Parts: sequence; C-alpha cells; structure tokens
Amino acid sequence: MSVPVITFFNNRGGVGKTSLVYHVAWMLNNLGVRTLAVDLDPQANLTSAFMTDEELEPLWAGQPPNGTIYGCLEPLAAGTGDILQPELLQPAENLWLLCGDLRLSTFEDELSSQWPGCMDRKERAFRVISALSRVVQKGAEAARATVVVADVGPNVGALNRAAMVATDHVVMPLATDLFSMKGLENLGPILRNWREQWQERLPRNPVPAITLPKGGMQPAGYVLMQHAVRLDRPVHAYQKWVERAPGIYARAVLNQPAPPPGMPDPNRIDLIKHYRSLMPMAQEARKPMFHLKPADGAIGGHVAAVQACYADFERLAKEVLRRVGLPVPTMPNA
Repeated sequence: MSVPVITFFNNRGGVGKTSLVYHVAWMLNNLGVRTLAVDLDPQANLTSAFMTDEELEPLWAGQPPNGTIYGCLEPLAAGTGDILQPELLQPAENLWLLCGDLRLSTFEDELSSQWPGCMDRKERAFRVISALSRVVQKGAEAARATVVVADVGPNVGALNRAAMVATDHVVMPLATDLFSMKGLENLGPILRNWREQWQERLPRNPVPAITLPKGGMQPAGYVLMQHAVRLDRPVHAYQKWVERAPGIYARAVLNQPAPPPGMPDPNRIDLIKHYRSLMPMAQEARKPMFHLKPADGAIGGHVAAVQACYADFERLAKEVLRRVGLPVPTMPNA
C-alpha cells in the first residue's frame, strides 16, 4: 500500500513554498507523525534548508550514489538499469529527507520524450514516467513514513508533470498578489489535464509488475502566505487578493462556481503570517522558526512571536492531515 504524497505546488515562484514545506515537515515531526520530506525541485532549496554546503558537497558528487533523488534515477536515465533504493537522511526522530539534486533537471527531456510512449504501451515509457513515484515510495517504505511532503519547482514542465503523477494531494501556497493568482488560474486547468492524461495511460501498462501511482492530484486547498505590511503597501493592497482567492481557486482549480462573497471559504487551509524578523534568524540557526531559542537571538518580543509561529504551524499541519484523511494527533510531541 502506497504512502500518501502531499505536494506543495504553484505556478509562481517567490510565494514562500519551500519554507512552507520545510516548516510543515518539522511540525509533523513535532506531532509524532513519521514524515518523509522530498525535494523534487532541481534548485534543491528544500535540501539546502536542511543541510550545509559541506554536507551537500559529497552527496552531489555521488557519495553515496543513491544519496539524492537524481542519484536514484541515474541508472534508469543512462539505460543501464532501473531506479536505486534511496539512502535517506534523518534530521529528527520522526523526519527523513530524500535530498534534491541540481542534476535532476537533466532528466526532464527523458520524461518529456517518454510521455507519448505510454500511449503505445512501451515498458520503458512507464518505467521512466513512474520513476519519481517509485523512488519516493521506496524511501517512504524505508522510513516507515505515514506521509510524504514534497517540494517542486514553480513550472509546468515534464518534470513537474511526473511529480504530479506521483502525487495524491496538492496544496497550493499563494501570495496575496496578482502574479500568484494568475499562476493559480493557469495551474488549475493544467492539473486537470495531467490527471486525465495519466488516467488514460494507466490501463496501457504492459508490465503489471511495475508499480504505478494513481496520479490522483486531488486539490487539498490553498494556503495564503501574507506579505509583510509596509508603509507603502497598506493592508487593503493585499486584502483584495485575500477576498478574490476563493473565487479564483473555485473556478480555476475545482471548475466550480465561486462561493458567495463574505462566507468562510472551505478551500482555504490557513493564512500564515509573515514572521519578518524570525526568518533570517531561523536561517542562520538552520532550524524552523518555531524552534528558535534565546541562544539563537529569540529574546524579548521574539519569544511571543516564536510561540505564535508554533501555534500557527501546528494548526496548519493538523488541518493538512485532516484534509488528506490522515489521523490528527491530539497532543504535540515537542
């Protein structure tokens, strides 16, 4: 039985998506949920949030050869074998990481060329298109994970199509601005198209022994990432996008009418505040914002901000679990 994969995806960069995945993964760990974080973005920003350059350098040099997502795909890409069992890192008791790799972008052409081959019942086509899913599931099995949270890049190319094929639930982080909403309008129809195309291909698999993902890509909802309020950008400048988001999400992603104005939006998972001074402090300390201590510089007013941040992400993580049908812990494990 496969482990459910939750992918955080929007066709717009700079919305705080990778930071969101990082903090949700850590909060799930705090709640005692065995979690595998997977970096499917060739920029590997999620991986760099967990690891120093010194730790990353040998991995990206192929030591061990199965230490990154691309390393596990390399024999298949080269035509010398199939995927490898991933070697995971374990940053915390209930948290594992399948590391990203800058070389992952080189696999995109193969994913693009093999997509039509699935319609012709070609074995290699199905092995290639399902490769990301099979590596992820091998990692989840090794970690005995309850859930997988994945980060992907902000584009709609063949690599992200394969990542979505491997995905059961999609969470869409949105900034409160025009660009993010336009990205959402673009992404909704594309996801529906990819889902339909994969369902058309699934019955054509010529080798039943290849474990194929269902490619559900079910929308779990959206998370609004609130910008910092500046003197030259008052509250109403982003409030209008908060108000427009329910209608845009309903029409573009769910292909449904917009909900009545002024009513609570059932598709909004949460609104996460911008913790302005905590983020650079957390990056320097290489830990999530809600784990900051006085020794990290979190003193004075920062103490209350850290506590509020913990409460926000605990609420968010529990709501994500609820929406994808997983048990919600009643007490934190922190």
